[in-house]
Amino acid sequence: MALSAKLQMRQSQSLVMTPQLLQSIRLLQYGHSELKAFLEAEAERNPLLSIQSGTTVSSDQSRGTNGASNGHAGFSGAGSSSQRPRGLTSTSDFTVEDFADDRSSLFAHALEEARDATRFGPERAVGESLADSLDASGYVGTPIESIAVEQGVAVSFVEEVLARIQAEASPAGLFARDLKECLAIQLKRQNRYDPVIGAVIDNLDLLARRDFAALRRLTGEDESGLLEILTEIRALDPKPGHAFDGEGGEAIVPDVVVTEDPDGGWQVELNPETLPRVLIDKTYLNRVGTGSSDGAEKAFLGECQQSAGWLARALEQRAKTILKVATEIVKRQDGFLASGVTGMKPMTLLTVAEAIGMHESTVSRVTAMKFMATPRGTFEMRFFFTQAIAATCGGDAHSAESVKHRIKQMIDAETLGHVLSDDDIAAILKKEGIDLARRTVAKYREALSIPSSIQRRRELNARRLAS
Repeated sequence: MALSAKLQMRQSQSLVMTPQLLQSIRLLQYGHSELKAFLEAEAERNPLLSIQSGTTVSSDQSRGTNGASNGHAGFSGAGSSSQRPRGLTSTSDFTVEDFADDRSSLFAHALEEARDATRFGPERAVGESLADSLDASGYVGTPIESIAVEQGVAVSFVEEVLARIQAEASPAGLFARDLKECLAIQLKRQNRYDPVIGAVIDNLDLLARRDFAALRRLTGEDESGLLEILTEIRALDPKPGHAFDGEGGEAIVPDVVVTEDPDGGWQVELNPETLPRVLIDKTYLNRVGTGSSDGAEKAFLGECQQSAGWLARALEQRAKTILKVATEIVKRQDGFLASGVTGMKPMTLLTVAEAIGMHESTVSRVTAMKFMATPRGTFEMRFFFTQAIAATCGGDAHSAESVKHRIKQMIDAETLGHVLSDDDIAAILKKEGIDLARRTVAKYREALSIPSSIQRRRELNARRLAS
């Protein structure tokens, strides 16, 4: 059969992930600290940018209506009870500085470390992408190949930039791609990395299994020599990113504030302290633009102006999207705001996405690393999404959080002579109309950090003897 070459026309649809589209997606999932760090980096790069705190944006959606003009989320019913604890109100006087401490977030710190270790241009762009990809442990979570494609550079170039950042970043081990690389970076900084200790790090699976005989054969070290190596490894930090979380870390700054409406229901507002505004310095643009005859300089200013305009529109869209999602959450979780966890309803990302006409992945990004201040406390927005637990009588399903709360109530009420097993709890829940298997009860109990019935009985007995 003869082979031949020919031209064919074919029509197809495809999504081109432009740099601006990628950045818009990232803006949605940035928390307050990450967004602030990103905008500061943009302001350094773009001389036309000026970043200022924004103004309050209120929900204009009310229950049963669209486009209410009073700026309130007028969710009536149980949400209008005047006996609920009072929280933040629209006149509350607070700023971000009242909540935050001096410790920076992991992302903000990593971005600064990446900028310090790289030069402007492609190096800086790759460094910022690497910082953006770090997970909570401080590891690079995006494949190097993906970053290379995103930035339009060779994989080898990304690896060179990464190696430079790894050599300079603090704490040592930050920007590692896995545990082995993280430990190796720290040992090299201490000038303690050699072939013997490298062999142990390359075989961490043997260390995890405590197969010391195999490690001795592999390294040629005796028991005391191997013990010295293991002592050094134990002194290293396997997750350097965790230095930026936990107690004493960055304080929570709510992105959304929910307050009780004087007319009944709830008012949903974006926290103005987390709404930066992007301003274009037109005076500087006109002065420099008219006084310059350099084509390259004018082209640069044109790019800066276009970039600043896009960023302003992207931030405005981000704010509207967050407010839209938050308003729908408040509408669906009105029972929680009125009566606490027992009033929480099952809710998924998909149900919210379908209700507001967005994709599920967009809702997922919007609710990541965002917090909502309510009269019942400040919660991560993901907290309000909980799976449904079937009712035994075919009635309304129960939320997983409300079931966990009920389990905790039962265990808190235990006495030494009446400690409930997981089977006992499942049986009580079934009588209350909640169909839950014993294994699920055990899973929820462990999620609440509650020990088994045997351990609880021992603790109660110890308290009785101590008293």
